[in-house]
Amino acid sequence: MATEIKVPALGESVSEATIGQWLKQPGEAVALDEPIASLETDKVAIEVGAVAAGIMGEQLAKVGDTVNVGAVIAMIEAGSAGAARAPAVAAAAAPAPAVAAAAPAPAAPAADTDPAVLSPAVRRAVLEYGIDPATIAGTGKDGRITKEDVITAAQGKSAPVPAPAPAAAPAPAPAPTAAGPARREERVRMTRLRQTIARRLKEAQNSAALLTTFNDVDMTAVIAARDKYKDLFEKKHGVRLGFMGFFAKAACLALKDIPSVNARIEGDEIVYHDYVDISVAVSAPGGLVTPVVRDADAMSFAQIEGAIAGYGKAARDGKLTIADLQGGTFTISNGGVFGSLMSTPIINPPQSAVLGLHRIEDRAVVRDGQVVIRPMMYIAMSYDHRLIDGREAVTALKIIKDAIEDPTRLLIDL
Repeated sequence: MATEIKVPALGESVSEATIGQWLKQPGEAVALDEPIASLETDKVAIEVGAVAAGIMGEQLAKVGDTVNVGAVIAMIEAGSAGAARAPAVAAAAAPAPAVAAAAPAPAAPAADTDPAVLSPAVRRAVLEYGIDPATIAGTGKDGRITKEDVITAAQGKSAPVPAPAPAAAPAPAPAPTAAGPARREERVRMTRLRQTIARRLKEAQNSAALLTTFNDVDMTAVIAARDKYKDLFEKKHGVRLGFMGFFAKAACLALKDIPSVNARIEGDEIVYHDYVDISVAVSAPGGLVTPVVRDADAMSFAQIEGAIAGYGKAARDGKLTIADLQGGTFTISNGGVFGSLMSTPIINPPQSAVLGLHRIEDRAVVRDGQVVIRPMMYIAMSYDHRLIDGREAVTALKIIKDAIEDPTRLLIDL
């Protein structure tokens, strides 16, 4: 008897998804609850597990197809893997048509290197490290590639051999020669997440009156506090003390003092919040996502740092849920981890403001009439000018600057 595999509930207001990849192919053995497919929604990737053990049967949707919640996408047949694979093996052993003898037979790809059967974690690692899965020897079950195999291959990867130099100044529009370097183009379908990111960012530009104000922050005091207490902090709380905790607490001070920065426009009304839910931008394989640290204004440093660390790991592993990304009243985006010196971040609708952090670098500044070297960071706040006046945005950014330069303010709510 065959068992139907249906698209599970995807979260509030999410009614459809896209088939991202099939993790099991027809004829393969499937264990109960084993992931067989990955679905892409507007916000996250979700794995669909097997509701029964058996053999992967017919796939009723292709990669890239849009499917609704409750739709049947595959069947699981009762039986053993050997019995299911027998017809496929027999078909493979049948002689090929005579016309194919004229061309060299391509080597059959190994099952564990086919992108369609790589697990989501392995697929993300392959894309992240730029490794060809065909060059990796799998150590998993049945020779499958594991994430550790990809990391090992990336660490042992030698420097790439430089491509041969092109011939000098060819004549206009020459016929291609066999000796010239290969040129190719590749078309890759945008993931559903990337399409959503593109649409939302463009909507923000079209609907909001975006403006950005800048300031710079002397990071001396925060760096000193972090260096002094980071070991004790990690030992006590089990999480590293980073800079995001300081900026999140500083942002909470600013948003409490300047409520409009923590508000949103809804129709012809302004909605104010008496809480602070901070969306923290983290990098995921499919793009930038913003999980929400809820009630950040009521959380300790350790709770904030723990929440951010947990979201970062979940994003890398593809384990974020839709609930993790919903809501948020203000966003912090840290481009400094990628080396950004300055940027104009775009707000995350329906929010009205976003704080952009950048890299820390030693710069010459004047203190008490003397030129000294200080670790400085540019910070930026983009805001919707329909709701937030320039004075309010500048004041909010100045509150954040003052709290970072004198962290005692974070303790006495000043």
